[in-house]
Amino acid sequence: MRIVLLGPPGAGKGTQAVRIAEHFACGDVATGDIFRANVAEGTPLGRAAQEYMDRGDLVPDDLVIAMVMERLSVPDCGSGFVLDGFPRTVAQAEALDHRLAGLDTPLDAALHFEITEEELFRRLAGRSAELHRSDDSEQTIRHRLEVFAIKTRPLVDYYARRGLLVLVDAIGKVDEVTKRILNDLAAKST
Repeated sequence: MRIVLLGPPGAGKGTQAVRIAEHFACGDVATGDIFRANVAEGTPLGRAAQEYMDRGDLVPDDLVIAMVMERLSVPDCGSGFVLDGFPRTVAQAEALDHRLAGLDTPLDAALHFEITEEELFRRLAGRSAELHRSDDSEQTIRHRLEVFAIKTRPLVDYYARRGLLVLVDAIGKVDEVTKRILNDLAAKST
């Protein structure tokens, strides 16, 4: 199973990515985790990514694409993957499509997590306090939602045109959302 997760920050993509990857025994590729690991290790990519993340901006396409493509070559992605945080732009989606076409392994689905702005602020404010994340301040949250609306939202249309879009109601208990996703994926594959 090869799946892309779309949705605003705080919609539950990271939590569900782990569950979906475990269910399908495939790689969980979370670009946010990759960025944070690089920041913690002080790599050149980490230092560059930190500047963008602290402002709530997207890391430039060329850096993200190279990093994700390298990650997809790791053995745990051989049987599939769940991409969380990539692609975030149509240019990234096109680069991913090109890579997957070359491997004759197209995407199976793009899950779009739908959630209200009020629920997003509640979740992100709680995460910021709990994890002390510099990219979850109120000002940064608002900026990230604006960036999502402008740059990432067009991906919904991109994947809808390709017949890959699956809408996910992301409000509810974690287990309920997981069940909805697995049911939707099963229905899509029949």
